[in-house]
Amino acid sequence: MMYDLCAKRGIPHRNTRKWILAQDDQQMGELEKVHQFASSIGVPTRFLSPREIQEREPEVRAEAGVLESESTGIVDSHALMAFLEGDYEERGGDIVFHTAVTNIEPIHHGEAGYRIHTRRPDQAQPSSDDVIEVETVINSAGLGAIAINNLVMPPDRQRTPYFAKGSYFSYSAARPKPKTLLYPAPVPGHGGLGTHLTLDMAGRIRFGPDLEWVDDPTDLTPNPARLSEALDMIQTYLPTIDRAAVDLDYCGMRPKLGHTSGTFGSTFADFYICEERDHGFPGFVNLLGIESPGLTSSLAIAEFVDEILYGDKGVGTR
Repeated sequence: MMYDLCAKRGIPHRNTRKWILAQDDQQMGELEKVHQFASSIGVPTRFLSPREIQEREPEVRAEAGVLESESTGIVDSHALMAFLEGDYEERGGDIVFHTAVTNIEPIHHGEAGYRIHTRRPDQAQPSSDDVIEVETVINSAGLGAIAINNLVMPPDRQRTPYFAKGSYFSYSAARPKPKTLLYPAPVPGHGGLGTHLTLDMAGRIRFGPDLEWVDDPTDLTPNPARLSEALDMIQTYLPTIDRAAVDLDYCGMRPKLGHTSGTFGSTFADFYICEERDHGFPGFVNLLGIESPGLTSSLAIAEFVDEILYGDKGVGTR
C-alpha cells in the first residue's frame, strides 16, 4: 500500500531491501525463525548464497549467512506526512494542535459515544467549548497512547508505559558505503533490533537506534556514553568502518508495552490494535505499542481499524 501511494502521489521513496546478518549458528537459528514467521504472514524473505553476499556487498561481514527482505524500503517521512495531513483536511478533517486531552468520559459505557475534555497551554480554566462529543475514539497517540488508555479503561485494564530511547549515529567517511539496510540478527528477549545501518533518500549512512530504557519520554539528549557500545556492535557486521568518522547525531523515543519484544510469531509485545468492546467500551479503539514500523504500515493499520469499526466482519482485534 505504501509503495502504491508513493508512486501515485510522487512521494520520494526507494526499495533498498534489508539484510539481516548472522555471524554464528545461534544467530542463524534466529534468522530461521524470522524467515518462518515472515513466510507465515506472506512477507517475502530469502537466504542469500555466500557468492551473492560477496558480489553485492563485499564490505559486509556475515559469517553464517544473510536473510534478505526483498520488499523493505525507505520513504521521505516528511513528504509522506505532509501529503497525509493535506489529504485529511481536503476530506473535511480538522486538526487541532497544542491541545491536551485531560479526560475522556464514556457516555453510557460508550454506547452513546464519548465526551473528550481538552485544554490548551495558555488556558487558565476549562470551558464548555473545550468539550467534544464523538461516537468513536481512536487512540493513536504514540508516546501518549497508554495515558489515553488509562483515562478510559478501569484500573484492572490500565497499563504502565515503557519508553525506549534510541540514539542515532552519523557517518562522515566515504567508505564503506553499503546500498542495503543492514540489521544484526535479533537477540531473544531484547527490546530492540540492534544498532543497524540505515540510509536516507540521499544515500547517506547513519546507524541506530540503539536501546536505552528511560522514564522520561521527553529526554532526547544524546548520551555520549552510548557511542562506544554502538561502535562495537557496528563493527561486528561492518569491520572496515572508520570508528573516528562515527559520531552522535540525534535521539528518538519508542513507545513500548514492556521491556521485551518476545519472539517472532508468539509473544511479540507491540502493535496492540483492538476495539475495547469486549471490555465494555464499544467504539474505543486502542493502538498501543506502535513503534517506527507504524509509519510505513499506517495505511494498512487505518484500513484494519476501519474494518474493526465499520466492516462486515464485526469486531476485530490483533
